[in-house]
Amino acid sequence: MVHPLQRTTVGIAAAAAKKRDAIARLGTMMMLRAGLCGVIVMMAAPLGAGERLSLKVSPAICFAPANLVVRATIQADRANRAVEVVAESTDFYRSSEIELDGENAPRTNMFEFRSLPSGTYEVRVTLRGGGGEQIANVRQQVNIIDAGGAR
Repeated sequence: MVHPLQRTTVGIAAAAAKKRDAIARLGTMMMLRAGLCGVIVMMAAPLGAGERLSLKVSPAICFAPANLVVRATIQADRANRAVEVVAESTDFYRSSEIELDGENAPRTNMFEFRSLPSGTYEVRVTLRGGGGEQIANVRQQVNIIDAGGAR
């Protein structure tokens, strides 16, 4: 015959073993989830990894006179020495250029063109090397609409 105290001790030991197994399974599941999230992040990150230079201009359509914000994202590289931004229409031209410190330069550079008149603009960003040679070039079209009523 088994003493009641022995049954309780065996039951507690069995419950503890079950709890340890459940915690181990939970830990394994959490590690798998974390690993899966890591794989997803690593797969998503390289989507634009082959691009040395990308461009975002906002707004893409607006009323004159317009302020355009140009965001140039540049892949870090020691060859990067300058970035030039141009906003050009048939009747208007504006540009800006800044020097870059190679791989130590900021990844994102912001430019603002203020009070642009109406027109269809080509916004170009050119990345240049130490000798002024073009390394990369991107373009985006922007429409600035005449507000009408201007006198």
